[in-house]
Amino acid sequence: LPKVLSREEVVRLIEAPARLREAARAQEEKAESRFADYAALRDTAILELFYSTGMRIAELCGLTDARLDLLSGTALVRGKGKKERFCPIGRPAATALQTALDARDGWLAHLGGRRAQNLFLNKSGGPLTPRSVERTLKKYLAEAGLDAGLTPHVLRHSFATHLLDAGADLRSVQELLGH
Repeated sequence: LPKVLSREEVVRLIEAPARLREAARAQEEKAESRFADYAALRDTAILELFYSTGMRIAELCGLTDARLDLLSGTALVRGKGKKERFCPIGRPAATALQTALDARDGWLAHLGGRRAQNLFLNKSGGPLTPRSVERTLKKYLAEAGLDAGLTPHVLRHSFATHLLDAGADLRSVQELLGH
């Protein structure tokens, strides 16, 4: 059976970026701090989005501003086989996304006013890769006291399991996952 995090473990994981950011804040220079503040907000949004939607890592890394509609609370993702589906975004994830996007725009202004297509950016303003998201997740798993060997896919499994435990019908969950 796939590994699944409990709801309490998911909460600890989602709170990990803010905890690590607070611990590191006193040690950084101002320019470094600007990116680190954005990165903590970005990473919280990523974790919220994983858990809120059940997206695959490649789907999340491929998200662009044009594919996100925070007013309706949906994201259009391109999954396996280039199939597209709408993913509903929960309110906590939408709030975290808006906060991260505001911080991202501030970070881009600091880099010289570039525009971003991708939702989530690295330190040089380029898109995050699946591998960089995996490395970041491992850091937060360790901070949350969870098994650092877990992958982003465990949040997808947790999303599906928690929906089923709450009474969602299996076919609806399969559709949300793009199956």
